[in-house]
Amino acid sequence: MSLKKSILLIILVLLIDQISKIYIKTHFALHESVDVFSWFKIYFIENDGMAWGTKISDFTSFISDRSAKTILTVFRVIAIFGIGYWLYDATKKKSSSILILAIALIFSGALGNIIDSVFYGVLFGDSMGQVASFMPEVGGYDSLLHGRVVDMLYFPLVEIDLPEWFPFYGGKRFNFFEPVFNIADMAISTGFIMLIVFNKQAFSKKPI
Repeated sequence: MSLKKSILLIILVLLIDQISKIYIKTHFALHESVDVFSWFKIYFIENDGMAWGTKISDFTSFISDRSAKTILTVFRVIAIFGIGYWLYDATKKKSSSILILAIALIFSGALGNIIDSVFYGVLFGDSMGQVASFMPEVGGYDSLLHGRVVDMLYFPLVEIDLPEWFPFYGGKRFNFFEPVFNIADMAISTGFIMLIVFNKQAFSKKPI
C-alpha cells in the first residue's frame, strides 16, 4: 500500500468523521437522541478527549480537569507526529499493506479527535440545552486546546434489570454495549485490532 493511497484513506476517514460531528453539533442539543433501530441510537454527548466517551475525571484526581485536558491534547498532538512518521517510514520501507492500512486508520482516527480537542472550543457555541452555532459572534464555548470531542454512535444491544440476587450488580440496570463513540474511535480501534489479529502478517519482513 503506497503513501498516496494511505493519504487518500486518511482524508476519506477524516471527511466522514468531521462531517458527522459537525452535523451532530449543529443539529442536536447535548444528550439529545434519535432511535434509528431498537439496538442503535444517535445520541449526542461530548467528552474531554478520551476515547469511547470516557471522561478525564475517571483517570485523574490529582490535577484539575482543565490542566489534564491541556496535557492530554498536547500529548496527542505530539503523538500524531510520531504516528505520521511511522506511517511514512512503513511506506518508504514497503512494509506489509496490513501494517500500513492499520497505521493509516489509527492516524486518521487520532487526527479526527485531535481536531475536536484543539479547535471545536473556538469554532462552536455551547450545546447544553440548545443546538450549537458555528462561529458564534460571542465566541466559542472554550479556548484553543480545550474543545470537547463529539460522540454520537450508541448501540444499546442489551438493556435489562438484573435480579437482586445477581452478584455485585444485583438490582442495577445492565446495558451492553454502553460506550458512545464516533467514526474516529472506530478507525483507531479497527487499526489496533488489525495489528493484534494479523500481527505476523503486519510485521512480516516481506511486503504483503
